[in-house]
Amino acid sequence: MSVQSPPAPEDELDQLPRQPRRVGFSQTLSRWDVKVSPYLYISPFFILFFVTGLFPILYTAWVSVHQWGMLQGQGDFVGLKNFSDVFGQPDFWKSLRNTMSIFVLSSVPQVIAAILIAALLDQNLRAKTFWRMGVLLPYVVAPVAVGLIFTRLFADQSGLVNSWLGAIGIDPIRWHVDALASHVAIASMVNFRWTGYNALIFLAAMQAVPRELYEAAIIDGAGRVRQFFSVTIPTIRATVVFVVITSTIGGLQIFDEPRVFDELGTGGASRQWLTTTLYLYNTGWTGQYNLGRAAAIAWLLFLLILVIGMLNFFLTQRIATGASGPSKKQVRRAKKRLDAERKSA
Repeated sequence: MSVQSPPAPEDELDQLPRQPRRVGFSQTLSRWDVKVSPYLYISPFFILFFVTGLFPILYTAWVSVHQWGMLQGQGDFVGLKNFSDVFGQPDFWKSLRNTMSIFVLSSVPQVIAAILIAALLDQNLRAKTFWRMGVLLPYVVAPVAVGLIFTRLFADQSGLVNSWLGAIGIDPIRWHVDALASHVAIASMVNFRWTGYNALIFLAAMQAVPRELYEAAIIDGAGRVRQFFSVTIPTIRATVVFVVITSTIGGLQIFDEPRVFDELGTGGASRQWLTTTLYLYNTGWTGQYNLGRAAAIAWLLFLLILVIGMLNFFLTQRIATGASGPSKKQVRRAKKRLDAERKSA
């Protein structure tokens, strides 16, 4: 006769040590997949950025603190001597002045004209695709071709622009002699090439604006101008900030247009349209062949772009905050009010 032991109480069963459950390889792999996969998906961008962006910047900083020739290669460590030599060059300060002047004459009218063109393209026009392709066509043209065409247009003796000015009684302008005149001519090249490109960016932002806002504004009696300043501009403020930042970076790195504005490509006889990038090119690859000093110029230009870009960012952000667009709650109210108006009609 067998004797069975009474079952253990439930409290004692809870106190017994449990055997650890063994996790299978597939479960471990799935857990690692959840944790690691997102970083692997975004890793190509960071690898490419390190190879083509971050590493050249750091290597340029290394070159800037050495005596570095085109043929000799790396020389002695000179510290900040290349930077002090650059600061002591009058052409460097002249190039900064020219760069800022051309930047202001090109970026400000360019952004304003791009917004206005985008507003026109956002209307109910016939052959919309044709007009949109038309404004983008100057961007497709090679910068060298644009420079050669505008060089002929702004020729001092036989240019078409001076011929038009002479027809209305204005004396010919010395586009290749006077500093301000040359800056206006070069800025016109930049505006011709980039205005249409920025206009399409603004157009894409304008088409994302809810149409109920315009309909509600019409019901309130707002005209087209009032709709543009009270609905369109505040709603696309993020795109305006983006275009301003990209225009700042591109405007301070201008090279192609001043390089082809004359046959020599040295920035004029008196360096009246010498830009910083053109001065960098002339220092490193034509004449001096001093790559250490050219690297120092590149770093100074990088810091200048960073400072002005941050100033433009905070300025545009502050303007956009002061003229903020409609919130989601305001959009819902506009839709409800529009629906009520339609039902009553």
